[in-house]
Amino acid sequence: MKFFKSVTAIALSLTMVMGLAACGSGSATPDEPEQNTQEGQEEEAPTGDAKTYKIATDTTFAPFEFEDESGNFVGIDIDILNAIAQDQGFEVDLQVLGFSAALQAVEAGQADGMIAGMSITEERKERYDFSEPYYDSAVVMAVSATNEDIQSYEDLAGKKVAVKVGTEGYAFAESIKDEYGFEMVVFDDSNGMYQDVTVGNSVACFEDYPVIAYGIQQGLPLRLNDTQEAGNSYGFAVSKGKNAELLQKFNDGLANIRENGKYQEIVDSYTK
Repeated sequence: MKFFKSVTAIALSLTMVMGLAACGSGSATPDEPEQNTQEGQEEEAPTGDAKTYKIATDTTFAPFEFEDESGNFVGIDIDILNAIAQDQGFEVDLQVLGFSAALQAVEAGQADGMIAGMSITEERKERYDFSEPYYDSAVVMAVSATNEDIQSYEDLAGKKVAVKVGTEGYAFAESIKDEYGFEMVVFDDSNGMYQDVTVGNSVACFEDYPVIAYGIQQGLPLRLNDTQEAGNSYGFAVSKGKNAELLQKFNDGLANIRENGKYQEIVDSYTK
């Protein structure tokens, strides 16, 4: 009986305390601190921890990804990715690896996805699942600003042409090299390719138009050929059959930032 009475007394005491606390705040309990919310002001609902995805990218592919003068990693791809992440409520752990290493990281499961000016091709679709296209590109030939000898593809016969692995420029050069009789010199990054042309080891390079045009605008000593070749669209990629949720978030976010104007604002900031 003593034990029963003690338990009863404790229970009654707790009930009184809880009742008093409820009268004081209108919502607080012994396990929940009182909220000092002004009348008429809505309380923000807890959002929980945002999911973080590891996203691989290239090192230098301006204006899509590059390091600015302040040391910040920026570009069309990066800004689009961050805008989509904000729209969809996830965090990004950006992995700046280089194009080939980024591909390997996605395939090995070391990165959840990849955005790096990556063209959507039938061959790549066998190994990756792509988002809706987020940019349509074109391919153009560039030569040294001081080179007046190379005016057309016919002038490339017997010469070296620089290309970057995995790009539309590489694919286009590969498709015409036998027809025009030139040798391809392959690089892992754009800067190495450009330098090979400026020092005269290669007489020309093939590159995505917005990339090379931006480089020349920033002082790269190259000039463009007038002919532009149609290229494939760029897409965000995940490993085949994996990270469907991330891919859906990218597509949903892309649709939203296109609709609200943020997408065009980003593109215009780098191309106009």
